[in-house]
Amino acid sequence: MSDKVNGAMDSNGFPIPNGMPKLKTHVKESDKNVPLTPVPVTPPRNVCIDDSGPTVRAQTLDELHSLQKKRSAPSTPKAQKEGPLPLLSEEERQKQQLKSISASLASFTRETGPKVIRGDPSKKHDLKVHARPEPAATPTSEIKSISDSALKFTHVLYNLSPAELYEQAIKYEKGSFITATGALATLSGAKTGRSPRDKRIVLEETSQNDLWWGKGSPNIEMDEHTFMVNRERAVDYLNSLEKVFVNDQFLNWDPEYRIKVRIISARAYHALFMYNMCIRPTPEELEDFGTPDFTIYNAGNFPCNRYTHYMTSSTSIDLNLKRKEMIILGTQYAGEMKKGLFSVMHYLMPKRGVLSLHSGCNMGKQGDVALFFGLSGTGKTTLSTDHNRLLIGDDEHCWSDNGVSNIEGGCYAKCIDLSPEKEPDIWNAIKFGTVLENVVFEEHTREVDYGDRSVTENTRAAYPIEFIPNAKLPCVGPHPKNVILLACDAFGVLPPVSKLTLAQTMYHFISGYTALIAGTEDGIREPQATFSACFGAAFIMLHPTKYAAMLADKMKRYGATAWLVNTGWSGGSYGVGKRMKLSYTRKIIDAIHDGSLLKAQYSQTPVFGLYIPDKVEGVPSDILHPENMWSDQNAYRDTLEKLARLFINNFENFLDYKIGGDNDLTNEIVAAGPRL
Repeated sequence: MSDKVNGAMDSNGFPIPNGMPKLKTHVKESDKNVPLTPVPVTPPRNVCIDDSGPTVRAQTLDELHSLQKKRSAPSTPKAQKEGPLPLLSEEERQKQQLKSISASLASFTRETGPKVIRGDPSKKHDLKVHARPEPAATPTSEIKSISDSALKFTHVLYNLSPAELYEQAIKYEKGSFITATGALATLSGAKTGRSPRDKRIVLEETSQNDLWWGKGSPNIEMDEHTFMVNRERAVDYLNSLEKVFVNDQFLNWDPEYRIKVRIISARAYHALFMYNMCIRPTPEELEDFGTPDFTIYNAGNFPCNRYTHYMTSSTSIDLNLKRKEMIILGTQYAGEMKKGLFSVMHYLMPKRGVLSLHSGCNMGKQGDVALFFGLSGTGKTTLSTDHNRLLIGDDEHCWSDNGVSNIEGGCYAKCIDLSPEKEPDIWNAIKFGTVLENVVFEEHTREVDYGDRSVTENTRAAYPIEFIPNAKLPCVGPHPKNVILLACDAFGVLPPVSKLTLAQTMYHFISGYTALIAGTEDGIREPQATFSACFGAAFIMLHPTKYAAMLADKMKRYGATAWLVNTGWSGGSYGVGKRMKLSYTRKIIDAIHDGSLLKAQYSQTPVFGLYIPDKVEGVPSDILHPENMWSDQNAYRDTLEKLARLFINNFENFLDYKIGGDNDLTNEIVAAGPRL
């Protein structure tokens, strides 16, 4: 049973349990530079990955393409009108751009590389614009350092428009089609999700003491020499092509913390994907773009050498924070670029005092901002999409002293089983300019069947954020008022909503809990607990405690309140109880947004010590207390303790972390977790 809590209140009017130590959220200055000893690690296990998965079943390229289309009745094709050719940029600006791009594509083992010129090789008039002058005569003794690649041209298709990228994809990339709504449907090849076990971080002196290595970490080390081997392989492949695509774009809508990125790729599909996902510069910003802060070499069409040190497959995704470069080999899944840059932001932003977050974010008409954290299946997309509120972003954000800002310029939505009734905004955003990955469509009508899983379960749509009608542009907002942690508890023991102390916020943020429904075994189906640190374990670079401490510090400084919302089961575990009604969850979220939930009376639960409001407008009071919904109280208590043990066992991954020689912060966080 729940016990009423009386006594002291925190700054948010929240009851403080007797004996709870005062939370310290600031790191001592003397401890900030204490070196950490990196530990060699093996690929992580049991890490929640939202879009990784098995490769496709197809054994040949033709078989893969056959999965993409369904037979249907033919219809009369409509003639397509060709648009006007785009005007060329000024020659001087072209030279400056191409000089920078040429430097990016330079090989470090040769005297010279290919000449880089702008434009499609099919357009002969483009040949007159060169990135650099002809090299001077080379002494005979040095001729051996020049390869055939120095004698060829590499055409650069620079910051093409969506229409131009459509043309390139349709003409030259097999498996690219225009759907009935105007979106570009394409295939990512054998890999239809990320490959977290093939991601590597270079162990080098500028970052090794900052990064999280060891037990529970997603970061797998590699040495600088191996990175350069892979870099050379990627650059050689890109230089061998007749043309490459180059995007110069931005990350982070806050101008003070904006990052310039350059993406060099071999496919129009990848260029259009990043055009949508990054922030698109204006022509004036592009003129002054200069040298990028980070560069991606996407040679995913080409495999890595499996006999190279640290390679475990023909796929390798390598980050070098010192060189500010990322290499992709052996996978054409576009999400590797998006999440690779997110990992970079998870490293760069905290070093500047900015908290990077894997979350959705929206803003009310009164300027109240809410952050939504949640793993796949928790309802993060559904609950953060609200027609009465403005969408700041759906996935990646920064929280600085200026407020919140979206890192990206677009959305990357799952579209399996997509329907206009469930997700009208996403449905309507799938139009000309949108990239549809690995979907199946009718061969002649080009109507997409979003329920078809022939290619993969992980079908995706990438589109600019302005395709969402209630998007807030620019994508920035004031400091958050509410931080909402979403969990789909299939065990059925967490309350529909509970208010968290700062220490509890840190504990549940680090835990990143949800529960998935396991498959059938001997006729029994049981929930499976899943934990992903900071609700994005695959992308974090520093120890989770550092992000949690920054979150608590900003919440305390700017007066934000944290809530744990269970969108899972009530009245029993999966198979016995029932899924929480979405209408009830929406009422809870509305009460959080309008501030009425702050005025409620609270009771504390056993084991987890969560604070439950006694009343939420529009929600039956009995549902708020999970034990009231269980017919078997012994089963409830056993299941509650079972889940608590899973939390405790998971948190052992983080107990060895110290900030310098001080372990108090970790102890305070652990004390806020469940107790048996």
